[in-house]
Amino acid sequence: MKAMLIFNPAAGAREVQRELEQVVAYWERRGWEVSFRQTWGAGDATTFAREAVATGCQAVFVAGGDGVVGEAADGLAGSDVALGVLPAGVGNVWALEMGIPTPSPLRRHPLLDAAEVLAQGEIRRIDLGRAGQRHFILWAGIGLDAKVAERMEPRDRPTKRLGTLAYAVAAVLVAKDFRGTRTRVVIDGQNINTRSILIIVSNAQLYARLVRVAAEAYLDDGLLDVCIFKGVNLASTVHHAIRVFAHSHLRDPQVEYYRCRKVSISTATPLPVQVDGDPIGTTPMEFEIVPQALNIIVPQNSSPRLFLNARSGLTLPST
Repeated sequence: MKAMLIFNPAAGAREVQRELEQVVAYWERRGWEVSFRQTWGAGDATTFAREAVATGCQAVFVAGGDGVVGEAADGLAGSDVALGVLPAGVGNVWALEMGIPTPSPLRRHPLLDAAEVLAQGEIRRIDLGRAGQRHFILWAGIGLDAKVAERMEPRDRPTKRLGTLAYAVAAVLVAKDFRGTRTRVVIDGQNINTRSILIIVSNAQLYARLVRVAAEAYLDDGLLDVCIFKGVNLASTVHHAIRVFAHSHLRDPQVEYYRCRKVSISTATPLPVQVDGDPIGTTPMEFEIVPQALNIIVPQNSSPRLFLNARSGLTLPST
């Protein structure tokens, strides 16, 4: 099998170069031919993923955070090349969603553990979201969380060592001055006018490592899940945070939840937009689902709650 490993050396709070050498050696013992690409800036993972498609790779493995995973997915969209993730970032939301081993004090070689799980995994075909021209694998955020992403990215390694604490501090600093904005949301042709603090357009369920904001989302159902958090100020933000962590936000009259194929969002003043944790621009912007756009590699015991369709039965070749 021919594969490419894309590595973001700026990801995560620790150096992983030596462990990645062990990962490549493991794959080569299985008879795989593995090329290595290192990113240096935004967009590199997309470029390398397209190179992998053009040169006949069967798989692309990404060692990095969710933003680099999303970039690689953007480059693989519409191809048959399968995407596997070695979680080397801070959040590692995609890996957590899939049940891929993530770094912890109990694991001496977390990336090697993840590689072994993926080598024995299966291939599933999933949808991707698209924000403007950029595909995303997890979600797009409009408003408060995108403002936090703007403040945080790019981060240096000392900041990353603080993990989610750094994001929590940034969220508080942003939220105290953030105000809701008059928003027009058009969902599959239906007009909704409101004042929003945050809108999350989801392809996946898990958000920010801890909560399933889009609890009804499937990765392969041909739909986006849209969660509109209404409000005007810090009190609204605190209210929503409490309800989200209590898993009761979908019963809150200040939250609207929709499932759709296309959504257009415009605001009275431009709001920042992030996809998979990376800032990409501001409103107005259109978002749509791209059905069955990407092959992914998942552990054999990945949760069936993530998929609407039956298991594919497809696996990676052993040689």
